[in-house]
Amino acid sequence: MDKITETPADDRTDELPEEAPPDARRGQEGTNRRAALIATLVALPITLLVGVLAFVQLAPDSPAPAPSPSATAARPQSTAPVEMAAPALATRPAVLCRALLSQLPPTVRDLHQRPVTAGPEQNAAYGDPAVTLACGGAEPSLPPTSDVYSVNKVCWYADEQPDATVLTTVDRETAVTVRVPREYGAALQWVPPISDTIVAAVPSGGDIPAGCRG
Repeated sequence: MDKITETPADDRTDELPEEAPPDARRGQEGTNRRAALIATLVALPITLLVGVLAFVQLAPDSPAPAPSPSATAARPQSTAPVEMAAPALATRPAVLCRALLSQLPPTVRDLHQRPVTAGPEQNAAYGDPAVTLACGGAEPSLPPTSDVYSVNKVCWYADEQPDATVLTTVDRETAVTVRVPREYGAALQWVPPISDTIVAAVPSGGDIPAGCRG
């Protein structure tokens, strides 16, 4: 009986023997190529990701965006004198107007007081476009049915004009007129601090309308 010799397990190899058929060798080569291709496809995204991370780390920091204007920032206002007329006043109105102008607040809401071209003892202006105050003029003649508005104990008549609302006191010894440009909205919201000063400086008097009494 012939002796059968077994090949040890450690000496086995996956390589095909030289005498393997050509079709078997082509199959093995195709398998190897597919494995290499899969390994390349897996490694490529990782390589790209590493490159992107390195670029981000080396790139200079982007400049911080410029801050946008705040919604609550104060509007820019001109400080140039506001052109106003200064008619001559009788003695009593002149005294009352000087007292009024000396006590006016430096601001009305967010509008700062500005100089005027004439009559600083009887005229004042705030903001840009200017809300103006003129003291010592004539009170308007009101029909009996006219609307009047009481603001902080001062009675005002509103004359609606195309570009502004003109408010005039109708319950004081001497009239005070405030002109509010349309872009500022409801005109009466601008006169409370002015009304407070009028009460302190200009006594009530004149032909007070019925709607202001009481």
